Amino acid sequence: MNDAQRVFELRQAIDEANHRYFVLDQPSITDAEYDTLIRELREIETRAPDLITTDSPTQRVGALPSAEFASVAHLQPMLSLANARSDDELLAWAARAERGVGGEPIDWVVEPKIDGLAISLVYRDGVFMRGATRGDGIHGEDVTPNLRTIGSIPLRLRLAEGEIAPAVVEVRGEVYLPLEGFARVNEERAAAGLPTFMNPRNSAAGSLRQKDPAATASRPLQMWSYGIGYSEGLELASHVDALEWMRRHGFRVSSQTTTHDSVSAALAACHAWELRRAELDYDIDGAVVKVSSFDQQRRLGEVSRDPRWAIAFKFAPTTAITVLRDIGVNVGRTGALNPFAVLEPVVVGGVTVSMATLHNEEDINRKDIRIGDTVIVQRAGDVIPQVVGPHLADGSERNPPWRMPTHCPRCGTAVEKPPGEVKHRCPNRACPGRGFEQLTHFVSRAAMDIDGVGEKLVRRLVEAGLVAQPQEFYRLTVDDLLALDGFQQRSAENVISSIEASRARPFGRVLFALGIAHVGDVNAQLLADAFGSMRELLEATPDQIAEVEGIGPVIAESVAGWLADPENRAVVDALTAAGLQMTGSRRATRPPAGPLAGRTVVVTGTIDGHTRESIGEYLGERGARVTNTISASTDYLLAGAGGGSKRARAEKLGVPVVDLGELERIISAGA
Repeated sequence: MNDAQRVFELRQAIDEANHRYFVLDQPSITDAEYDTLIRELREIETRAPDLITTDSPTQRVGALPSAEFASVAHLQPMLSLANARSDDELLAWAARAERGVGGEPIDWVVEPKIDGLAISLVYRDGVFMRGATRGDGIHGEDVTPNLRTIGSIPLRLRLAEGEIAPAVVEVRGEVYLPLEGFARVNEERAAAGLPTFMNPRNSAAGSLRQKDPAATASRPLQMWSYGIGYSEGLELASHVDALEWMRRHGFRVSSQTTTHDSVSAALAACHAWELRRAELDYDIDGAVVKVSSFDQQRRLGEVSRDPRWAIAFKFAPTTAITVLRDIGVNVGRTGALNPFAVLEPVVVGGVTVSMATLHNEEDINRKDIRIGDTVIVQRAGDVIPQVVGPHLADGSERNPPWRMPTHCPRCGTAVEKPPGEVKHRCPNRACPGRGFEQLTHFVSRAAMDIDGVGEKLVRRLVEAGLVAQPQEFYRLTVDDLLALDGFQQRSAENVISSIEASRARPFGRVLFALGIAHVGDVNAQLLADAFGSMRELLEATPDQIAEVEGIGPVIAESVAGWLADPENRAVVDALTAAGLQMTGSRRATRPPAGPLAGRTVVVTGTIDGHTRESIGEYLGERGARVTNTISASTDYLLAGAGGGSKRARAEKLGVPVVDLGELERIISAGA
């Protein structure tokens, strides 16, 4: 086989691997196998440079840094979209469209409005030749070398056997940064002393407009393709046909675009997108509604450079700018000191926000957030709002960097910071802050799951002197609750019934509910499986506890120390007497199953759209062993926003650090 034949085969294999990885999210070969193909192709092209073409996979990052971006004219204007910010506005637009086509039936297409950067891709005879930003709609910036680095953009159309590519086709789409990639980029910028991006759209724009394509390639940019502009030699009848054409020819197209025969159904689809907004791994700021028929589109035309055949149904923004008034500190159930932001109230995602999470002191200082700063606040769905970073004007005067208080704000005890941890802790077991948080943890859904007993009721019970220790929930009566304002006979009986039902929670849940430091729900279940009963666990030494796979010495010392404390033993005895389950089915090992079987995963930081319990459950269902301690035997560190020293330790030990999107691709490859 000569070089030209081998180059053809290698490019086909690499293109297929790229398509499956970046577009279909179904990896077909390992990273090592992919690297071998690329290496062989580079070697052939090095000795035979006349075989190099612009659509070769080796040319994705091959251009020299650009001094500036040239202005280019779009083959067809890239129109902007008018906005509908209410149901009435959308319905009024639809009524005008229906009148504009003489009352003909309309197929309405609804698709997510990705909050990214609009891009035009021009293909000539099937080969990617030029890519540009939207710009003013008539002219944009030529960012072709940078777009070549994005794996979800095909460098050559995927053609069926015997199919001839259109002479020219312009594909349009949105380049964006996944949410976890956005968090990572902002963390890196904050650590480097650079200003953070306000939202994923700004981050995507900044990433794409890097002068050096290699810098763009270092950012995990993606692209959704949503339409076709100018074309020669391509005849399509509708937007739905265009989406299918792009999908068949190698472009990443949303599989959740829907078609409706009534505008009321289209409006319902818009609201459905808003409800599931927080479940997505990318940011959307609305839904787009389009008339599908190209004939009807042409007849409707445009006005003031807005098409009459499409509109954006806008959602409330998930980011906002406000002032950080103060930084407060709460005391958690294990004594951990948790800083939070006190904000000038601001509407974010349709909700007025006055407080937000700040994770820990390391995260605050890495982002360089200071009291008095103007800051960027982000909220997605029901996720707790968080401060992304400062948003400062040049030359702004600022307060000194924030420091964790040296003494507990609730009890005045000197604060400790255990080696290797990012959290400061109050060591006083009698600290009132710890007691309240312990009680709210005990009744929480992941622990004893006592329905109807939340933070507000726990606070009232504590203030009334009815509950100070977990076992006292099981001494409450209907009359106790009726003595509190707002309770009626039925509501009091429901709460007592929920408390009674919680006595049947399995041993692993009870162990987690005790609130032992470093023992999450996954580790609690590992201990329950290994020892089978509280009696056996109480008799175990730290070394015996550490022998449980996935536990380790730090957790073992914490468990043994907690159980050895006479006050804690008294709580355990009282809960046992109250009838809680202190035995279970002892299983020395749980046979792993799933694509992550035999893999150890440590989680750090905040994973958008997930609680720590839900992400542990998600990984466990796929066979992973989830632990809290990084070691050389850890397979992956799943890192979200606000991760601290675990990331540095993972990098030191050579443990792969992945975001949720990367881990899901690993899961897909092993499924």
